[in-house]
Amino acid sequence: MGKVWNVKKQDLEKVESLSKKFKISMLLAQMLVAKEIDESQIDEFLNPDLDKLNNPYELPDMRRLVDRVLKARENNEKIVIYGDYDVDGITSITVLYLFLRDIGITPSYYLPDRLEEGYGLNNAALESIKAQGADLVITVDCGISAHKEAEFAKSLGLDLIITDHHECTDDLPYAIAVVNPKRHDSNYPCEFLAGVGVTFKVITALAQALNMDSSSYLNYIDIVSVGTIADIVPLLGENRVITYNGLAALKKTTNKGLKALIKVAGIEKITSDSVSFGLAPRINACGRMNDASIAVKLLLAESDVEAYSLAEVLDSQNKERQEVERAIFKDAVSKITEEELDKKKTIVLAKEGWHQGVIGIVASKLTEMYLKPVILLAINGDTAHGSARIPQGVSLYVAISKCSDCLLSFGGHELAAGLSLETNNIQAFSDKFEQVITEIKPEDFVKVVDIDMELDTKKIDFNLIRDIARLAPFGQKNKMPVFLCKGLKVASVCTLKENKHLKVTLQDTNGTILEGLNFGGGSRRGELVVGDKIDIACTLSINAYMGNIKMQYMILDFKKSV
Repeated sequence: MGKVWNVKKQDLEKVESLSKKFKISMLLAQMLVAKEIDESQIDEFLNPDLDKLNNPYELPDMRRLVDRVLKARENNEKIVIYGDYDVDGITSITVLYLFLRDIGITPSYYLPDRLEEGYGLNNAALESIKAQGADLVITVDCGISAHKEAEFAKSLGLDLIITDHHECTDDLPYAIAVVNPKRHDSNYPCEFLAGVGVTFKVITALAQALNMDSSSYLNYIDIVSVGTIADIVPLLGENRVITYNGLAALKKTTNKGLKALIKVAGIEKITSDSVSFGLAPRINACGRMNDASIAVKLLLAESDVEAYSLAEVLDSQNKERQEVERAIFKDAVSKITEEELDKKKTIVLAKEGWHQGVIGIVASKLTEMYLKPVILLAINGDTAHGSARIPQGVSLYVAISKCSDCLLSFGGHELAAGLSLETNNIQAFSDKFEQVITEIKPEDFVKVVDIDMELDTKKIDFNLIRDIARLAPFGQKNKMPVFLCKGLKVASVCTLKENKHLKVTLQDTNGTILEGLNFGGGSRRGELVVGDKIDIACTLSINAYMGNIKMQYMILDFKKSV
């Protein structure tokens, strides 16, 4: 399917005004305008200093949370941290555990088994926690939809504090405190904190209540940045402050687990990409394949030997996850072809034996491949548990909520969700989901390449690269700038990595040679002929391989020049 190029229009008067006001280059001003960064937010965006962190007490119920935790400390009560098995949940547990230990509390933590228990609070776990003498349970990255479980905790005489960041309704679960920036009565400036971001605000509030130095909570900003980046929340506002400073801290981290994982992953340069594609998959792997507590133990490791050993376990499990993922992907594509599901508005597939911990990754790849909402379900007897993904343009959470009568449970975000249902309801759910998506979006989803600006190759130099670097870290809602370069002559072209990728040598009108890479574009090799002129949508970066520094053009898409 062809891609639609959306070249953003530029208000040159505004660009020039911003350039003068903030003493920045015209090109940097153009990139900021293309990102639609409001003039009032430009200083914060370009200078995401720690003093721009928000007041944690602006979050609803934060004072109640702090009072209850400090009461627990005074009375030597037993606290259990209840988390989730993904990177956000694992980093949330780690940060809260370490901070509580710093202030004289010895907590324990509980991670539900992805396959046996599923996401979030469950009654059996709460009963077990109470039987072990717990007085207070604090959830991190979960709990906002656990109404029945919260009532059960109350019946056990178990106090509950919920910290979460997922979508919620006006009807909140029963708890001592419910801290969530997405509460409808919340006026917190950053609505899109990750779960670990909320946890970070919790330890900040506790530190302030105890008159502790800011280093007491900033010590953990490296771990917080990993969870924030991995959870694909918008990297704007406070999230940008967290990740910008967190990545700087990660470069010199003293956390033995993170240091070991960086080494095992072979990461040389710490960026949001190296976290997303190097650290996050390895931390996630144990929760998907085995036991998520391995990753918590890694981040809590007190010796280099223990940390390196656990990092190698995560690396091994990540390789196993990749093998399982490839098998499920191949199986799913085969079923889609056989059943002609690509002709429908949605793709819903279910099979016994699919690994529940991996289907979410496969659903993401299929969504990108077919540009349709995709739901994969792993059948286990009478029930099926699934992961859903959707292209931008429709809220998945809203769409699935319209099918809730077919489900046992569901929850998630705008672009990703989890769900469970009875096996005999799969067809009914599939039919209803197809109907809902058709009604919400009767037209097909289209892959849009958003292009920030057209760029004359004569203006591409290292000053531009430095300007681009000022916009980092890149991620959700703050993508790397995309440029349109026109009329480039194809000097040579070849495929790499078993014909998966394209390497193209281009020549501009001045005769300057440009090298471009198009990842995943190997199948389009036949579209390029030496001597042809093409337009490219690309990002720019520096390739410093083997000490040889040169400009690198990452080609997102290309078309014949008109």
